[in-house]
Order: sequence, then structure tokens, then C-alpha cells
Amino acid sequence: MRADARRNYERIVATARQVFFENGVDAPLDDIVKRAGVGPGTLYRHFPHREALIEAVYRSEIEEVADQSQALADALPPLEALREWIRDLVNFQTDRAGLTAAIKAVIDQDSETFQYCKHKLRDAAWSLLEPAQAVGAVRSDLEPIDLMRLSHGIGAAARYADEESRGRMISILLEGLKA
Repeated sequence: MRADARRNYERIVATARQVFFENGVDAPLDDIVKRAGVGPGTLYRHFPHREALIEAVYRSEIEEVADQSQALADALPPLEALREWIRDLVNFQTDRAGLTAAIKAVIDQDSETFQYCKHKLRDAAWSLLEPAQAVGAVRSDLEPIDLMRLSHGIGAAARYADEESRGRMISILLEGLKA
């Protein structure tokens, strides 16, 4: 993809993410076109239908969370990196719950995008879990899917909790991971 086309693609996805977050995935595509500062042809050249744009937004959301795992692994000791990523993951799931639910409702769970995102998150979880297990900081029987399910459950429950309660739930989860 040419550099200008890549910039347009990224601008459209970033704008769509914001518009979808504010107004849901059924927001008018014209709103996205106007806010992104591109023409309708540019939008449809990259995303021939709404579902393609929704999938691109979902991928970008998941990639952002997954990529954070590497930054944390580079900056912190294994246990702290894992703890921070789980906090980030729970907060992401809490803050983006409505958008994520709406996006998942339109994406088939057998689709390439859904499978890609699931594997991307599992790989990110594994990249933090394995080093923490290697130093004996967390339970050796934990698997990446355990982290995903636990953080998803806490994220769902934390939507209805205040900040203090959310912090307490995350703390309980993190304590339960210890070896």
C-alpha cells in the first residue's frame, strides 16, 4: 500500500473507532468520511462494506491491547508486566464493553478476523505468562486462555462497579495468579 493510502486507511480506522465508540457500529458512514477528511470513494476503496470497516476497527483495538504486552515485557520484571497487562486488559474490556459487544455481534466467530484476534491476544498473554511462570512468580498450571477468561469476567463485572471496587476485583484476580 502506498504511504498516502496507508495514512488514509489508518485515519479512517481511527475515526471509525471513535465514531463507533460514541454512536455505535450503526453510525452513518458519512459521519466517518467527514470526520476523517476523506471522500466516500476513499472509504469504499478500503472498506467495500460496513462489516469490513467494523472488522478493521476490531483488529486495531485488539492489536493495540496485544502490542502493549511487548512494551510491558520490555519495561518491567515478568510478574509486574503480567499484572499491568491484566489491569490494562480488564480496563479495556470495561471501558470498551459496548463497542466490543457491538463489534462481536457483527463478526462471525469463525471468521478469519475473529480467529486472528483471538490468537493475537493468546500470544500476547503467553508472552507475559511464560516468563512469569519461569521465575516461579505465578502458578505453573495457568494457560493464556485462563487469563483471557478471568480478565473478561472481571471486565464484565467491573462495568457495574465503582473505581474502588474495580481495583479490588483486579487485586483479587492478581493474587489468585501467584504460585
